[in-house]
Amino acid sequence: MITVVGSINIDLVATVGHAPGPGETTVARDYQVHHGGKGANQAVAAARLGAPVRFVGAVGDDDFGGQLLSGLDSEGIDTQAIKRVSGSSGIALITVEHGGENRIIVIPGANGTLAADALSPAVFEQSSVVLLQLETPPAFVAAAIDRAHDAGAEVVLNAAPAASLDALDMARVNWLMVNAGEAAYLLDEIESTDLNTARRHGQMLAGKFATGVVLTLGRQGALWIARDGSHGHAAAFDTNVVDTTGAGDTFAGAFAVARMQNRSIEDAIRRAAAAGALSVRRQGAQAGMPSAAELEQLMADAAR
Repeated sequence: MITVVGSINIDLVATVGHAPGPGETTVARDYQVHHGGKGANQAVAAARLGAPVRFVGAVGDDDFGGQLLSGLDSEGIDTQAIKRVSGSSGIALITVEHGGENRIIVIPGANGTLAADALSPAVFEQSSVVLLQLETPPAFVAAAIDRAHDAGAEVVLNAAPAASLDALDMARVNWLMVNAGEAAYLLDEIESTDLNTARRHGQMLAGKFATGVVLTLGRQGALWIARDGSHGHAAAFDTNVVDTTGAGDTFAGAFAVARMQNRSIEDAIRRAAAAGALSVRRQGAQAGMPSAAELEQLMADAAR
């Protein structure tokens, strides 16, 4: 069982030729509504790959809340630990530019109401992997990490969006997962996808937080540094980029599935990179997430 603790949003997506600058109005070429939120995205990614998934989070009592719950139910995700609270559900305003790059504004809504009392003793039962992000309140994330660790689960923290980790007991986190920008933020360094610089940043993060590190680098693939000092790099898969929204979440969900399956860290990174590559071929965060069959086909093709 994978337990995902995190945010659930409605994504309002505008497709534009270029993102507007200060004081500029840009006319969108298209507008769509998708189900999203980093937590929900990662849960869907894991469920699509065949894993049993439980979700812990909150939605509002608005129309969006009902839609979001129905969407997760349709993916076979256990939603019993999702609270329905008064007020708005989480909303993300997204622009997707030509070439697939995106810019996102998140309005927390119900996600911002989450507290430790949402974590019942049964939440982490039978969980081999617990996956978390930073779109919910720090105190809630901290409590979830502590309880997941105490339950014996492997704890994976995707430190996104970039934020301080001071409130968290990182000794209880098995894997800190970040992209190049998030790594730079945590280290107060300049962002870089240069492999040598990225390796240095990964080593610095592993030393600073005394935990394993997974650093995703887009077209440069991903690298990892384990607590025992072992490390490696997985190249990116060639792909046709339509929309990068949700690629990192797909990577995280696929990584959690591989670890639940007791795959090695090297194999988990490789499979996560493949899943991420598949996800950018279609528009929408959850709409682009691959099935287990699609992932296995790409892995088989790559092995030839």
